[in-house]
Amino acid sequence: MSIDRFIIKKLDSCHEQHTRLNLLKLFKLRIQKAEKEEERNYKTS
Repeated sequence: MSIDRFIIKKLDSCHEQHTRLNLLKLFKLRIQKAEKEEERNYKTS
């Protein structure tokens, strides 16, 4: 299972507010990292 799917699965089942916020922050960071990598790859193509 990919880390992204794991985070989404945990978000779906998690009821603790603090843990949910941390999972959302982590997911947001992963999205931003992927966007930067995509931009970098687009510029070099």
